[in-house]
Amino acid sequence: MMSLSLPRHHLLLPKPRLGWKPSSKVCLGFGLTAGKRASFQVKFAKRSEDRIREALATTPKVELSVSSYDTAWVAMVPSPEFPECPCFPKFVDWILENQQPDGSWGFYHLHPCLIKDALLSTLACILALKRWNAGEEHIKRGLCFIGSNFVLAIDEHLLAPVGFNIIFPGLVEYAIDMELKLPVKQSDIDAVLYLRNLELESGHTREGKKAYLAYVAEGLGKLLDWQEIMKYQKNNGSLFNSPSTTAAAMIYSQNAKALEYLCSLEQKFGDSVPTSYPVSMHGQLCSIDNFEKFGISQHFKYEIKSILDQTYRCWVQKVEELMSNISTCALAFRLLRMNGYDVSSEYLAQYDEKSTFDNSMEGYLKDVNAVLELYKASQVKIFAEEEVLDKLKSWTSHFLREELSTYMTNDHRNVFKEVDYALKFPFYANLDRLEHKKNIEQCYIEDFQILKTAYISHGVDMKDILELALDEFQICQSIYQKEIKDLERWAKKNKLDQLKFARQKVAYCYLSAAATIFSPEASEARMSWAKNGVLTTVVDDFFDIGGSREELQSLILLVEKWDGNHEQIHCSELVNIIFSALRSTINDLGTKASALQNRNVTDHMVKIWLSLMNSMMEEAEWLRNNAVPTLDEYMENGYVSFALGPIILPALYFVGPKLSEDVVQDPEYQNLFRLVSTCGRLLNDIHSFEREGKEGKLNSVALRILHSNGSVSEEEAKRETMNLIDSTRCELLRMVLQSKSSVVPRTCKEFFWNMSRILHLFYMRTDGFSSPKEMMSAVNAVIYEPLDVSHLLSKCALEL
Repeated sequence: MMSLSLPRHHLLLPKPRLGWKPSSKVCLGFGLTAGKRASFQVKFAKRSEDRIREALATTPKVELSVSSYDTAWVAMVPSPEFPECPCFPKFVDWILENQQPDGSWGFYHLHPCLIKDALLSTLACILALKRWNAGEEHIKRGLCFIGSNFVLAIDEHLLAPVGFNIIFPGLVEYAIDMELKLPVKQSDIDAVLYLRNLELESGHTREGKKAYLAYVAEGLGKLLDWQEIMKYQKNNGSLFNSPSTTAAAMIYSQNAKALEYLCSLEQKFGDSVPTSYPVSMHGQLCSIDNFEKFGISQHFKYEIKSILDQTYRCWVQKVEELMSNISTCALAFRLLRMNGYDVSSEYLAQYDEKSTFDNSMEGYLKDVNAVLELYKASQVKIFAEEEVLDKLKSWTSHFLREELSTYMTNDHRNVFKEVDYALKFPFYANLDRLEHKKNIEQCYIEDFQILKTAYISHGVDMKDILELALDEFQICQSIYQKEIKDLERWAKKNKLDQLKFARQKVAYCYLSAAATIFSPEASEARMSWAKNGVLTTVVDDFFDIGGSREELQSLILLVEKWDGNHEQIHCSELVNIIFSALRSTINDLGTKASALQNRNVTDHMVKIWLSLMNSMMEEAEWLRNNAVPTLDEYMENGYVSFALGPIILPALYFVGPKLSEDVVQDPEYQNLFRLVSTCGRLLNDIHSFEREGKEGKLNSVALRILHSNGSVSEEEAKRETMNLIDSTRCELLRMVLQSKSSVVPRTCKEFFWNMSRILHLFYMRTDGFSSPKEMMSAVNAVIYEPLDVSHLLSKCALEL
């Protein structure tokens, strides 16, 4: 039997000491030295991780808590052989044994907002007992509860189960037919029945409305054509995986498959049922999604793969549980595709706007969560010609914006915060650590969710997920703070702060590393990424405004002769500072990377830098000579001069996998670099078009206009460039996700995708380097500002 009791509340924070007032911005392990705090946090995180892993291992099938309401409906089913007896007598016994002290059934004792749920569950249990002339005293106590709270059933401001305005009035009518004396005014009964009439009077010719009425059919009883209702029966015998609807179908139509489903529930759960079954697939996918949203998926790679392998088998077989539910299908598509499984977007074609709103119950109910899942799925586009996803994105984004503008100001539900964020920051234009922090700080753990009735999901506990995410984020922040200090000391030691022509972007460069390469053990990769990011900014500014032609040539010559005799090369102080910083940094990184790779990779790092400088010199010569390259010439040189090579490519040596010379020379490796660099170059060109035009510089937008002989306007050139960015991004993501015939390890390919996301975010509204306020806000959020979990502290204090 499933237990009605809540799962164990794991404490989110240590118990406050007497007289201690917790800050709204907290750190676990207060009152401890730095070393002891780190040890405390690691142990605390390990306990949460172990509990999650245990839940994944011991509860492979996610289940819901007992539903008093659905149990009552199953209890009302008569035996086919002996109609005067219950078919499931143990369910009647469960009702007798689980009444609350106040006379109610359900979860009202958990939260006062569940009063409508309690009224529904209590009246259903009373009817079940009355049906079999059992529990006279239970019925009296239940009726007393109903009488005391009945007026609240017509309060439209209270949280209501799905279909309450149809089902509850139906139960009231059943009670009257069974000659139960409800201690309620007739005027209040009339008011409740009026609510049902209002809902039924609205047109329901659309299939979505018909499906909804079938879902709540137990509240309509003999008013319905039950043979028509049975067209919604699933292969498992249920109607909508709902025990209550299926029990009503058995009562009114004597359907054999419905009885088989109910018997299977008895065999599985014993003497009670949840409000929906099965739900395991959606629950498991939600757990994986939460792991990723809170930044802890790296701890559960084996478990995630196991679940996704099973999900993929169901996808290929078109299993009904997966394909018939909008949220489950969309979530499965997104997670499978983003984890490298070969899934076609054609399966989502069934969810075009008309079909969703006209033919589905979720559409009729304007299920924001379901549409949000479709919107997220629509963005995982790996082919430029995926028209299904384009159409899906178009109508879902429009719907979500409409809902947001209508409800955001007076609806506190977290789903609208998530909608707002999803619309502002598409998945290809965000930073992992910023998103993790937002999700942690906006997370509000409810002990229940609600469908036809309130329920608690038994599986991976969100409290454990949140605990682990809290611990992990705070531990990482302490590492980030140390690393950025080391980076600042490195820049000062190499005199980079003395280069007045150069933008000082140490914090920005480190942010791009820490916000995407966020795991604690990835320190060497982060520092390689950040140091080379600082150096490319310096070199870019030197070639752009800081150096003379002779100085640029001297710098290139020094790099060409890397370990040779430099005495004969006349260098200015600026060139000496830059080359000295380059040489010491690259040699240091090369030594460390060579040890990890078991081969010399320093030479490759030098070649990357030399290629960059030669491309920058080419652009400088174009400007100096007023040359106008073709668009192809510009892009062939421009993707290299965008300066991502020194940032991404050396960092790959620190990820873990061995990268042989063959891998580095493979077309796949080169194409990944070309695609991400092309995205960056084009994004930069769009946003710098006006500024560079005033400086007399040409870029791809200007060249499109120039070479068209006046046939292409600025607006058209920018639109063509954006289309090229979109198609290039799709191709990049396809290569990153591709597993067949791929020689570059997936962990390495992720670096190219992460850089693409950074670029799209930086250039979302303007040149990211030119928006100091927004950038410093992101730096502070990821590196310095502690998590704001005041709402979790308040909840924890209540539980304590």
